[in-house]
Amino acid sequence: MPTKLFDLTGRIALITGASRGIGEATARLLAEQGAHVVISSRKQEDLDKVAASIRAAGGQATPIAAHQGETAALKSLVGEIASQFGRLDILVNNAATNPYFGHIADTESSMIDKTMQVNIRGYFELCALGAKLMKQGGGGAIVNVASVNGVRPGHYQGIYSATKAAVINFSMAFARECAPWKVRVNAMAPGLTDTKFASALHKNEEIKRTILNQIPMGRLAQPHEIAPAILFLVSDAAAYVTGTTLVADGGLLCGGLG
Repeated sequence: MPTKLFDLTGRIALITGASRGIGEATARLLAEQGAHVVISSRKQEDLDKVAASIRAAGGQATPIAAHQGETAALKSLVGEIASQFGRLDILVNNAATNPYFGHIADTESSMIDKTMQVNIRGYFELCALGAKLMKQGGGGAIVNVASVNGVRPGHYQGIYSATKAAVINFSMAFARECAPWKVRVNAMAPGLTDTKFASALHKNEEIKRTILNQIPMGRLAQPHEIAPAILFLVSDAAAYVTGTTLVADGGLLCGGLG
């Protein structure tokens, strides 16, 4: 039995949405475990800063800007990884958008389109591109970062919740159909996390109080507390885990405090 179940030495890992929040924390953790992390988000300048910090800490990082909602950008991103490294061992699909917060019946078409383009189409297309490259290299592991809202819709987050439910569902489909390629695919569902992405929720004191009252642990997660769950799913410790959704929500989905 392997003694270094979380050792990622020699593996190439792509993490999207890696310039801040959960993506950045995950990139740092995977680099600490020996992976060469390819970090991606929309702004090259932000990525360069994170990559420099990872290298300063002794890790390996390559920053490549790409928009999660643009097919051509995703193809170029994966093509660049294939050209530079010849393989992809780990994909963490994390970049997402949530442009609308309000009553579901007032959701404008433009907000529906934008959220679905990034959170469903972008995730789906990158899964397909990543899985095919992993197949060529003999296998790999994909983690799609979903949300507890994909299990139970968040208040005033209807379209976002719907897209995250789709992520959970197609993660299972990819898991089933990519298993013969030795590619494992899982979803990871964080609860409310202290990030800029979730600031519309945790910076509104009334909303924050309401949510915290539903979390038995009584607090928000920090990005560095979510990253280890992703590390588990991409590591050899999860060698027989595929098609599942790992939840890290402080107990929110178990019903809260009543």
